Amino acid sequence: MARIAGVDIPRDKRVIISLTYVYGIGKSLAANIIEESGVDGNTRVRDLTEDELGKIRKVVEEFNVEGDLRRENSLNIKRLIEIGSYRGIRHRRGLPLRGQRTKNNSRTRKGPRRTVANKRK
Repeated sequence: MARIAGVDIPRDKRVIISLTYVYGIGKSLAANIIEESGVDGNTRVRDLTEDELGKIRKVVEEFNVEGDLRRENSLNIKRLIEIGSYRGIRHRRGLPLRGQRTKNNSRTRKGPRRTVANKRK
């Protein structure tokens, strides 16, 4: 199992695809990493040599990925909540924060229904 940035990447996939299993690396950044390290992106991870893996690890270390990126994101959200900005309030209430309407949709963000039954008089 190849470990990059503390993550076990899948052995049977191509290098460019398996790099996307690391939090913070998408397809375009994976392509840049492959190009910069000089490794062929179409080879399978199991066929990589230790030297090639070392090159990839060295390039990935330059980027903010995995634990550091998760920590940075959570600190940014905490900061928004503490200063009481609109986005922070939406985070606190668990509502969408990028201007979406909430009358009909946003079920994922709002969670399961919390309705109260009508009482007959």
